[in-house]
Amino acid sequence: MKILIVGAGGVGSAAVRIAVRRSFFDTLVVADYDPARPAALVEEMGDARLVAAQVDASSSASVAALIREHGITHVLNAVDPRFVLPIFEGAFEAGATYLDMAMSLSRAHPTDPYSETGVKLGDEQFAVAADWEAAGQLALVGIGVEPGLSDVFARYAEDELFSEIDELGVRDGANLVVAGYDFAPSFSIWTTIEECLNPPVIYEEGRGWYTTEPFSEPEVFDFPEGIGPVECVNVEHEEVLLMPRWTSAKRVTFKYGLGDEFIGVLKTLHKLGLDSTSPLNVKGVQVSPRDVVAAALPDPATIGHLMSGKTCAGVWVTGKGKDGAPRSTYLYHVADNEYTMREYASQAVVWQTALNPVIALELLATGVWSGAGVLGPEAFPAGPFLSLLAGPAPAGYDSPWGMVEK
Repeated sequence: MKILIVGAGGVGSAAVRIAVRRSFFDTLVVADYDPARPAALVEEMGDARLVAAQVDASSSASVAALIREHGITHVLNAVDPRFVLPIFEGAFEAGATYLDMAMSLSRAHPTDPYSETGVKLGDEQFAVAADWEAAGQLALVGIGVEPGLSDVFARYAEDELFSEIDELGVRDGANLVVAGYDFAPSFSIWTTIEECLNPPVIYEEGRGWYTTEPFSEPEVFDFPEGIGPVECVNVEHEEVLLMPRWTSAKRVTFKYGLGDEFIGVLKTLHKLGLDSTSPLNVKGVQVSPRDVVAAALPDPATIGHLMSGKTCAGVWVTGKGKDGAPRSTYLYHVADNEYTMREYASQAVVWQTALNPVIALELLATGVWSGAGVLGPEAFPAGPFLSLLAGPAPAGYDSPWGMVEK
């Protein structure tokens, strides 16, 4: 297996740090628009299998050329969702397997955005699924942590724990603190603005996908392993678009524990137009307001040493157990920042995101997972993934997941 990771930021560099401990690949090319970033990472790792390269992620031709140059078999997209389509298209053009952790962007319904869906997350990728299948190529989409691991949990719950699922409720919360900052997101603010201010999508059997107001339906969810109760609200996210395609859940939701302060900041950015991606003329220079906001905040990849606490991702499943009795179970994975910084020099949120595509790549390398078309994590057997995730090193990834009845 010859892997190309596009993006040497927080998630991309964490994926490299995780992957170098494994033996399933022959070559790993890490590429970025700024060639200094992958070069520094490759030098830091000191692994002869690593190669640094430059790529323009906005150009499918640039991506395809790099794939061909290095004989790449698998491409992992580790940049923000603006670049999903050119990397996706470049991988297809060059005959490589494609993986991403976020899907093609949505566009709100032009007249009724808080009730009707417009272009949904991933629609532009699923539109060409038949082409990928006909070519015998696989695009494994949404294989980060959320989406990704939560989708694997959904598959596991349906196959092993439940006879009937009323709701798959993805719930994400943390108690992370960044010392010295009043406001410092632990993940890309560009992506956070996109998913939090877009109309959230909900799925219901018989109704299909529909939208609601941002930050709607607040609920307090009690997260495990010391994180505790966090208020969660509806947010647009890929799981709601993926899980109904491969599971029989009657309802699918995604709620994120943002907190009042974070929600207030996002609402203010929206009110001022600072969430916009449309360029403005500022003294003769064309700049996107959202890019300015991102540039003004600390890079999430650089603040790990200032962070403390844990982050939790999981899915709350309600319905009937295999015995036919009512059941309510939360399947989850927790990442502790102290551990991830000590062991991988990566902060918890980006490490937890990067861990899952590396596991998926290993399962593809060994043939445990295989397929063709545009497929989500739910399309694959969950047991091997979860066993590899939790299994002790060096055979496994030594990162246990948990389950609690609620």
